[in-house]
Amino acid sequence: MKIESVDLFYLAMPEVTTEADGSQDALLVRVTASGHIGWGECEAAPLPSIAAFVCPMSHGVCRPVAASVLGQTLDGPADIARIAAQVEYDSMDLLQAAHTWSGIEMALWDLLGHARGEPVWRMLGYTASHKKTPYASMLFGDTPADTLRQGQSARAAGYAAAKFGWGPIGRTTAAIDADHFAAAREGIGPDALLMVDTGQIWGENVEAAAARIPALEAARATWLEEPFHASALSAYGALAKRSPNVRLAAGEGAHNFAMAQHLIDFGGVGFIQIDTGRIGGIGPAKRVADYAAARGVTFVNHTFTSHLALSASLQPFAGLPDHRICEYPFQPKQLATDFIATPIARDAHGNVTAPDAPGLGIAINPEGVRRYLVDTEIKVGGTVLYRTPAV
Repeated sequence: MKIESVDLFYLAMPEVTTEADGSQDALLVRVTASGHIGWGECEAAPLPSIAAFVCPMSHGVCRPVAASVLGQTLDGPADIARIAAQVEYDSMDLLQAAHTWSGIEMALWDLLGHARGEPVWRMLGYTASHKKTPYASMLFGDTPADTLRQGQSARAAGYAAAKFGWGPIGRTTAAIDADHFAAAREGIGPDALLMVDTGQIWGENVEAAAARIPALEAARATWLEEPFHASALSAYGALAKRSPNVRLAAGEGAHNFAMAQHLIDFGGVGFIQIDTGRIGGIGPAKRVADYAAARGVTFVNHTFTSHLALSASLQPFAGLPDHRICEYPFQPKQLATDFIATPIARDAHGNVTAPDAPGLGIAINPEGVRRYLVDTEIKVGGTVLYRTPAV
């Protein structure tokens, strides 16, 4: 097969706010080859990602992603890895390239799976897709009372795990944060898994993060996620030594395998969270899963957008029975649900699995795409480099 086209669709809610919710817009990717279609999703700002695909070449290693993708042969997983290497080299000075390529890479796996009649996880070498325990992924409330209600809503919806993130945590005092942690625990109940995400709020300040550990231990939190910048490895390593009961989690900011590897080797994380829409797609995420499993670190997906991204994020660890925790978009914006025709539902026991269907096993709702499509044109020197394609 030859890659004939790559179409990028910029979707957005009518109003996008400063809320830390990545489901307010989306960049969908559609790839065609020899009569087959694959879909993917970039987890990044749509317009810069489109620009990275079509921008004029600046020099030999700052080429548009399109130059390394269109016209390429796609007959198996090795071809996806080969194209990935070419994108990485030819666009090494185009920093948005990894995000743009991630969505394309997903779509290539999806297309290849449809052409072969196989789910992606099987093409990755797994013999089974094991059940995962989804956690309701939500934001902290503005007050502890709001956080309590958030937790109660997850509990009422039947979740056995929940993660609270961002919001006011780290912006005031450790005592106020402790009230939020306690409220979260009370809301979800005594037996559910509780995870806390602080969205890099402390930069590299180990002491500020360490001040929250006693309250996290009291709330029996499973992990503290992203207390520091993604590359602050020494800070992660220092806090990991001071927090034996509440393990650290990070990795969503990893844009390549080496960044994730360093968080494991030098940052001392107990949970490595990978977003297939950022790290370069499914292939490098699977490489991280293998590396983590060999070192006793738990692999967890990072997904806060649609079920297309959710399916892609499940594939790299679908066959690992002992890596069960799964981020599950709990309250995404309507956009993220409307363009998906076949969401990944929880079973009677509240578990989810990577679909046992060709490719990613997710069908797209064209009407849902059209509903949020942002008409866009990129023109340079009078030449149109990009125009919103037809759905």
